[in-house]
Amino acid sequence: MQYGCVLRVSDLIRPDLQGLPQYAAQRARTGILLDANESPYGERDLNRYPDPEHAGLHAAMAAYYGVPSVCVLATRGSDDGIDALGRAFLRPGQDAVMITPPTFSMFAIFARLQNAGVVEVPLTEQFEFDARAMTASWFEGVKLVYVCSPNNPTGSVMPLEVLQGLCAAMAGKALVVVDEAYQEFSAQPSALTLLQAVPNLVVLRTLSKAFGLAGIRCGALLASADIVQWVRRVLPPYLLPTPVVDIALNALTEESIELMRVRCTDIVARRDAFASVAKGFSGVEQVLNGHANSVLLRFRDVRRAQQCLRDDGIHVRGFDGQLADWLRISIGTEEEMSRAQAALR
Repeated sequence: MQYGCVLRVSDLIRPDLQGLPQYAAQRARTGILLDANESPYGERDLNRYPDPEHAGLHAAMAAYYGVPSVCVLATRGSDDGIDALGRAFLRPGQDAVMITPPTFSMFAIFARLQNAGVVEVPLTEQFEFDARAMTASWFEGVKLVYVCSPNNPTGSVMPLEVLQGLCAAMAGKALVVVDEAYQEFSAQPSALTLLQAVPNLVVLRTLSKAFGLAGIRCGALLASADIVQWVRRVLPPYLLPTPVVDIALNALTEESIELMRVRCTDIVARRDAFASVAKGFSGVEQVLNGHANSVLLRFRDVRRAQQCLRDDGIHVRGFDGQLADWLRISIGTEEEMSRAQAALR
């Protein structure tokens, strides 16, 4: 089966973008370059614009994620993919997205920046996805259905068979966008294993978490070639700076990938150990140890717990609303986690 041959993306794309011309950034890479108004002076070739196609990076990402290069679009972190999807598919003032709170806040923020609606289908009391409720909540105009799996901040995952059923229910109606920023910390197979058979599936990945490269802002949007080409139209040319591409390429070598996997194994082991110890803290009422690089703790007195941590110079994430009594604690080094345990005791 070929990637992306079933869904007619043009039925979902903003009609006013269908005739949008794409900026032609193709240019010569060798010879005397007098075609792009670049300075003739510079160090390490940084006076030249980067490769507009990012062909080398797309090939490296395709090899790592196990998809064809035509199904890869490098982005400035996962955030860029979320923003670009909104600009490509959401008609301002008419369309909407579906989210599953508590979840990554940028899904709703980027939708509202696009003047699009936000449909909320909350996680269950056990912080699990309710795919039936999501399907029942769809209405015409909901173009993007966001599933953060593993979810931020709960670490919840949507089983692949449930995800496949959700995509089938949304076929011809909406794209199902799975944010897998924390996938390398999860034992569940990636949604990318479904990409070939599910044309309305989009997967977002990033080098920020497992690869430890949050500072370079580099991620990927992975989808059918048709979806990739439409989303590319709303992104600027020369998207990623040359140093970012160089660092990303180095991270995607076999040696660097192996080191990343070893570090992820260490982080998961520390996560599980910390979650086990946290269950014995007198002020902790509930421990949620999911599939990400963090643990969620519900406290009897969350303000006191957060203050105890701050007094020791330890900063964690607090929340409002449904998670008002919870703190999300990212997994650091062995020494940092020992400090956090001591402060919480």
